[in-house]
Amino acid sequence: MTPLLPALQSPTGPAASREAVRFGDLSLTYGRLAEASTALAARIADAGRVAVWATPTPETVIAVVAALRAGVPAVPLNPRTGERELAHILADSEPTAVLAGPDDELPPALEKPRRVTVDARASERASEGTDEGTDGYAPGEGAPEAPALIVYTSGTTGPPKGAVLPRRAIAASLDALEDAWGWTGDDVLVHALPLFHVHGLILGVLGPLRRGGSVRHLGKFSPGGVARELGSGGTMLFGVPTMYHRLAETLDAPTGSGERDTLAEALSGARLLVSGSAALPVHDHERIAAATGRRVIERYGMTETLMNTGIRADGAPRPGTVGPPLAGVELRLVEDDGTVLEGPEAIGEIQVRGPNLFTGYLNRPDATAAAHTADGWFRTGDVGTVDEDGYVRIVGRMATDLIKSGGYKIGAGEIENALLAHPGVREAAVTGEADPDLGERVVAWVVTTSPGSPPTTEELANHVAAQLAPHKRPRTVHYLDALPRNDLGKIMKRSLHVQ
Repeated sequence: MTPLLPALQSPTGPAASREAVRFGDLSLTYGRLAEASTALAARIADAGRVAVWATPTPETVIAVVAALRAGVPAVPLNPRTGERELAHILADSEPTAVLAGPDDELPPALEKPRRVTVDARASERASEGTDEGTDGYAPGEGAPEAPALIVYTSGTTGPPKGAVLPRRAIAASLDALEDAWGWTGDDVLVHALPLFHVHGLILGVLGPLRRGGSVRHLGKFSPGGVARELGSGGTMLFGVPTMYHRLAETLDAPTGSGERDTLAEALSGARLLVSGSAALPVHDHERIAAATGRRVIERYGMTETLMNTGIRADGAPRPGTVGPPLAGVELRLVEDDGTVLEGPEAIGEIQVRGPNLFTGYLNRPDATAAAHTADGWFRTGDVGTVDEDGYVRIVGRMATDLIKSGGYKIGAGEIENALLAHPGVREAAVTGEADPDLGERVVAWVVTTSPGSPPTTEELANHVAAQLAPHKRPRTVHYLDALPRNDLGKIMKRSLHVQ
């Protein structure tokens, strides 16, 4: 099997001096990353499973790369995880060691696994590692089906489940994106995504390293940081909708203002602007395109499936869609009763299968079986449509974004986009609420641009009815100061029902 990270096998000459990762003022070349990860791999080679305290630092990169090269499954941990959830993850995954930076303060729950300190600022030859017997040590990667990472889901319907991601799935997804995006070793990726999720870690770090390219992590997102890194050699930007919304807000400043013009120029010069983890509102698509002449493209994936679809770099960007299935991925729409749906008007649950899928939930054969059909399709729980060109449009989650009202199936996403087109709306979320007459009624949760004089419920309802259809108008509007969001900027709709 081709190594998961071939550029780190034995970099020499120019390859060794090429920058692999950069966090602020700290840069690691391929040679330095290879040395540091080899040394660390030797220290954890006998570990059955390791946890990684996944801060946005080069130590996290070294730790994950070392685990991959040692063939030891790694469990990325969100440093902001609460005590109860962290205890569940540790009890479920049972890591024998935790990899953390020298200055990281670990919670009491991590006292049991042995701590292995990872220091990116150690001497150039990683002398601490060689003192522990790395002479002659050669990292041994696992087989294609061997577990590479165990990434825990958000746990919206119970305790988080550990999705076991084999090396095969990671390679398949990254290679499919290479094909779709023309991703090469010359690309320099810029992002500020957390490193305990698929988006920031697998796509945002392992993606560039598999290609032999480089990644510049901003640490903390800011429009100025994006402009600086894209303007000094960055070719690709990965972000979530919240980040692109903030970029669009900056671009709304008058032409001639320094920050606005610098950002517009930097975004215009990027080869690819990619948004993921949630739908990017059409309004923000249009604002960025108008200011830069560049279109943001979207892709669709999940922890369990990695990447399913994506707009191609040489394809037609269509705001509101996530593109066709990637190479090797099969996708279908299914009705509640299991009937396979076809045609551009069909709306149903998205099911997928292919080499990008996980192998199952750790210690949960029941949940693994329930997540798959008898013929091997994974039930995503997402609802969508597929147009005549094969482009997928995500309506939302079955549990929160598909509203059945008055005999109609209504997708929350299109109503949210319509609301965001109203000048009085800054943020919007749409949910369904039980209704004795309609079955469910459309409910909007809105953050306004002018809290002192918000648009009325009637005004917003008429606005949506005029753009879409009368049966899609919100019957109730709640006005909020902010929408609840998770670490990736996704709106947590389940929280809206209890406000």
